[in-house]
Amino acid sequence: MDSNTSRPVPRANTGSALKNWVSDTLLALVQLERRFDPFVRPALDAVLRDPIARVVTALINAQRPNEGLKIAEERLLPREEEFVDSIIASFQQQMRALWKPGGFERGGNTKTQGVVRGEFIVHEGLPENLRRGIYATSRSYPAWVRFAGPGPYVTPDIDDVGFMSIAVKLMGVPGPKLMDEEQHTQDMFGVSPPIFVTPDVRANAQLQIESLKNAQIFYFLNLQRPHVLDAIMQALWTKTQSSPLEAPYFSCVPYLMGEGQAMMYSFWPKTTTRTKIPRLPLRPPDDYLRNAMVASLAQGDVELDVRVQLQTDPHLMPLENAGVLWPERLSPRVSVATLRLPRQTFNSEAQMAFARRLSYNPWHSIAEHRPLGNQSRARRRMYLALSTLRHQMNAVPHYEPSGDERFD
Repeated sequence: MDSNTSRPVPRANTGSALKNWVSDTLLALVQLERRFDPFVRPALDAVLRDPIARVVTALINAQRPNEGLKIAEERLLPREEEFVDSIIASFQQQMRALWKPGGFERGGNTKTQGVVRGEFIVHEGLPENLRRGIYATSRSYPAWVRFAGPGPYVTPDIDDVGFMSIAVKLMGVPGPKLMDEEQHTQDMFGVSPPIFVTPDVRANAQLQIESLKNAQIFYFLNLQRPHVLDAIMQALWTKTQSSPLEAPYFSCVPYLMGEGQAMMYSFWPKTTTRTKIPRLPLRPPDDYLRNAMVASLAQGDVELDVRVQLQTDPHLMPLENAGVLWPERLSPRVSVATLRLPRQTFNSEAQMAFARRLSYNPWHSIAEHRPLGNQSRARRRMYLALSTLRHQMNAVPHYEPSGDERFD
């Protein structure tokens, strides 16, 4: 069986029969809710999501001290490298348990829905303070864009936790890079919730330990270090998805926008059309999200609006806490580019195999867009270590694409 073929979520293995039952039961209830979610979620989102998000964000901020940082100023987390070591070790142990040599998948954002050809087009006439890095001049970059499910498992789409990810690899980007393994690329990332699942690497290490037991719920619900507010924020945006091409995606972690400026970016579909999920409330096809992508790109081009949100308040828009939603009232999202996905066929075996060769890392970047914050600093080592393991176990060397690849 191909490792990207969907299969059920493994059962919890916490060492406690009671905790296993609680985890498996709660997961089954969430999966059942996903069958009915599309019938009620649009109304709930329209009326309740944003007010609840503002209240929960205020509660999160009330627990945070004001560290007096400046715009775009970082501060190392105590024991940061120790937590990164723990995250890497947990991911590597889990990957070795889940996959066999020749079929290793990514540790996170695991299920490949597709890698598609794209064009990243920078707008003309941007404000002076946004003309930095790749946005300095109006031009276009070829791109390979990967859409994926959450991971660490490859599950039927209706059984995942309800969010999706995007990874964009721009090619032909001039200038020195922060990592020397790729010379001409700039990588960008986004997930469908606007806040990251963990606020910092300390919490991320805790989550990965629970993930090893297939019982992630006990990261959010535990007596020692509960993350109930983070769970509420995730629940506001995780839902039954209709298509990878029909959701917004958020960087969730900050980046430089030239020296002295910090930003987050996001991708917004320009269409308001929503693909009907087949068979609900019965069980949809295991790969209905990929099928929706195939159908959309067979019919015509798809465009996403790329928006940038500048940091204007160092406390309410923190760099070191990725669980805080940056308020648009303090800094609106500004359109800076278009990500165009031309009409294409992408689901051939050769192109899906090509996806396994690619490595995305936010430190494939020019200095003007250096990743910021402890989660971003962790990603440099973490993504490299996990990518190296995956390539070694699959006997596939690292590959930097040019954009000229063809799969006809």
